[in-house]
Amino acid sequence: MSFARAQTFRFDSGPVNEDLSPMTIARSRLMIGVLLFLGAFVLMGVRTMELGMSSPAAQRTAAREIIVPTVTFARSDIVDRNGELLAANLQTSSLYANPRKIKNARELAGALEQILPGLSRSELEQKLSSSRSFVWIKRKLTPRQKWQVNALGEPALNFRDEEDRLYPHGRLASHALGYVDIDGKGIAGVEHYFNDRLSEAGRTMEPLALSLDVRVQYALADELEAAMRAHQAIGAAGLVMDVNTGEIIAMVSMPDFDPNNVRGVGDTEKFNRATKGVYELGSTFKTFTFANALDDGIATFDDGYDATKPLRISRFTINDDHPKKRYLTLPEIFAFSSNIGTAQLALDIGGERQQDFLQSLGLLSPASLELTEVGAPMYPTTWRKVSTMTISYGHGIAVSPVQLASGISSMVNGGRLNAPTLLKSGDNWDNGRQVISPATSRQMRQLLRLAVTKGTGGRSDARGYRVGGKTGTAEKASGGGYDRKALISSFMGVYPMDDPQYAVFALLDEPKGTKETFGFASGGWVAAPVVKNVILRTAPLLGVLPKEEDEGLYQRVALMIDDD
Repeated sequence: MSFARAQTFRFDSGPVNEDLSPMTIARSRLMIGVLLFLGAFVLMGVRTMELGMSSPAAQRTAAREIIVPTVTFARSDIVDRNGELLAANLQTSSLYANPRKIKNARELAGALEQILPGLSRSELEQKLSSSRSFVWIKRKLTPRQKWQVNALGEPALNFRDEEDRLYPHGRLASHALGYVDIDGKGIAGVEHYFNDRLSEAGRTMEPLALSLDVRVQYALADELEAAMRAHQAIGAAGLVMDVNTGEIIAMVSMPDFDPNNVRGVGDTEKFNRATKGVYELGSTFKTFTFANALDDGIATFDDGYDATKPLRISRFTINDDHPKKRYLTLPEIFAFSSNIGTAQLALDIGGERQQDFLQSLGLLSPASLELTEVGAPMYPTTWRKVSTMTISYGHGIAVSPVQLASGISSMVNGGRLNAPTLLKSGDNWDNGRQVISPATSRQMRQLLRLAVTKGTGGRSDARGYRVGGKTGTAEKASGGGYDRKALISSFMGVYPMDDPQYAVFALLDEPKGTKETFGFASGGWVAAPVVKNVILRTAPLLGVLPKEEDEGLYQRVALMIDDD
């Protein structure tokens, strides 16, 4: 065989004559590549036209399979007066499914039941077996639950990102804050009252600042809970209010609830005793009777009344709980909490003037407050002579604790009535409406301090804070009369009395006497100590420092009291 003209072989394209130039070979390969590219382009164009000419119904069906309801919501944070977070939105996920893609609904329902407690397996199986393309499985999953669902590897399950309302402090301030429904709509408390503001477009990044102070709120709740437990009370309420602005620094109602989970919470827990509950608050009302008489010139500290024996009016008898059985001066009547002396003072004031005065303090109409849970006062439709006498010491009229705190604040702050508020006022607070003269207000501060140092409120006296106040004990109405064993026991305190800053109120519903209280369950025994403890715990937080008392402020009135 001759190798002079041997052929050259290429394994990829067969034999090639060695006479072909490299340029010719490259041109051939380029042409083949261009043809392949053009073919693919034409194929894509044909497919695009095919899809474009498909039926509109088919397109709508495909679109329906990927539509997921929009359930996200945006809502402003709620903070306390110091910027502490009270309510905020938290990113979360909700689970949905496309039953058309599920192969074994029964098996999947069983797996989901294990991951998501509270769901019914039979209901899950029914949902997952439907012919629909979208069904909700559960809203607001925890991160762990989401991870466990993802671990199932089921392509028919998907998540929708949304937001959940979170209350970092749990039960604390639950009645003030309220709560929202599953779609983020306010249902109670400030969440409901300010629902439009909190969800207003363009303002959701702006927090709503409340007047509450979380530190004071905790101290008040802690002391009330301890007192409830010690005295086996069925409920409690408390307030701390700035007497000069009307700002509510703390508000507690017990029993309470966790706004993070209101499922199964009953009406008793949701009921706000501090604003919606109305009660006969007993001798705390004597403060208003004395202010009315002093401001209108009906009586002076030098006047007094005979409290030797009980008063009889119609079928009623008015007695004193701590009878002195003698003539009492006005300061003695107040300090010793004499019903007999106060009722006679009220008769000199007169029913019409008494009614007008209480109306001017907002005690005969619901409180103006940023909550819908506000109770309406209860009082006689016909204001008879006996009504004038009993209302003078807090029987026959029922108001809410927030109304009482607001009214008492106006008695000690120079005579200005400020509407109670749950919003932080800052420097823009209203100066209020004058209801008594500054001179009368000074006299009331003297009397309230004496009721603590010489009278029934001694257990509220927090050393160094010059506390003034008034006890309140009333029997609960029952069957057309009163139940002597079921008491509403309260104490209204104010401090410091030489320059009033804060009012502190505590109420226990049906407390029981203990060995430590010698079996007594009145306001002076069970509620006054709560006020004392709250003041001692919170005054330093609020910038009120203890100091020695100027005895000269009360000396003249103190000398008018014979505490034999």
